[in-house]
Formats: sequence, C-alpha cells, structure tokens
Amino acid sequence: MTKRTAAKYKIDRRMGENIWGRPKSPVNRREYGPGQHGQRRKGKLSDFGTQLRAKQKLKGYYGDLTEKQFRRIYAEAERVKGDTGENLIGLLERRLDAVVYRAKFVPTVFAARQFVNHGHVTVNGQRVNIPSYRVKEGDVIEVRQKSKQLEIVLVAAQLPERDVPDYMEVDHNKMVMTFVRTPTLADVPYPVTMEPNLVVEFYAKN
Repeated sequence: MTKRTAAKYKIDRRMGENIWGRPKSPVNRREYGPGQHGQRRKGKLSDFGTQLRAKQKLKGYYGDLTEKQFRRIYAEAERVKGDTGENLIGLLERRLDAVVYRAKFVPTVFAARQFVNHGHVTVNGQRVNIPSYRVKEGDVIEVRQKSKQLEIVLVAAQLPERDVPDYMEVDHNKMVMTFVRTPTLADVPYPVTMEPNLVVEFYAKN
C-alpha cells in the first residue's frame, strides 16, 4: 500500500466517515475508529471537539492540507467581503488540484496534487505545476497532449461514483475544462456533510 493510499484510509477511519465517497473506504466495512480501542463506545463530542472535527474533515478532504496552508486560506476567506464559511469553500474549490480532481481528470485529490506537480496540466495554455494555484472564473484547464493517454486519466473519466459539478464545463474527449464560476457550499458535491460554519467558530475561539 502506498503512503498516499494509507493516508486516505487513515483519514476516513479517523473521521469515522467516507469523506470522498470511495467504494473501497474501510468505513464502508466498519464504522468504529482505528486501533485497539477503536470499538469502545464514543463519548459525546464537546463543542470544541465538534468544531475541530469539522475543520479536520474539510482540511483532510482537500488532500490533508497542513494547518499552516489551511489557516492561510481561512485568513483570506475572512478578509473577503461576505460569508466567511462560503468564501472558504470557494477558495478551496479554486485550488488547481481541487479543480483537476472535480473535472475527473484523476481519481483522487491526492493524485491531483501529484498530477499537477509533475507538470501534466496547463492553465490558459501555460503549464502550471503548483497545486495551490488559484483558478479564476473563465480559466481553461487542459491535460497536456502527451499526458492525455495516461491510464490514470482514462480510468478517472469513467468513474461512476462522482459527477462533474455544474460550475465547470468539461470535455473528456479533449480533456479540457472551463471553470465557469466560483461555487457556494450548496453547489459542491461533497459525499458527506461539510460544516464550514463550525470551522469559522473554531478559529473565532482559538
């Protein structure tokens, strides 16, 4: 098992939820936590614990971002006019690795980060290899010509468990997508409930 696969499974088990909606998630087989004490009855989470869990879940979903990365995105969401929780989701969904994952160019958000890192993607015709690159409305993202026949790309486009959301237009024949608009929380097809409002509460108190 690769380190990345192990990380995905570990995050699912830690959260007790199949946060990416993957058919092979260990949570599909057993809902208790990892380790020898995993089957003990869980106590009721405190408000702090609930808020922390919401933050860890959102942070984990986008490839287990570091606290420093996530905190920086949150600070930016706070500065922008409007609802901080909605702004946070919008900024996370505009990351290039998240966009590549949503477009079904690759099967997982972890693979998306590696795919971008290795230079397989262009934005408006220019190669970009920074996963955290912020995509703008109207940007055209394309898999580079020499990468379009990679097995990972061909398999991802056929995955039945998730659909491309309507805030992007994707042509899988050409492996091109256009980022139409910044989504709100309601637009994002999360397989589990995400609660950015609790993330806002967490950072407001800590």
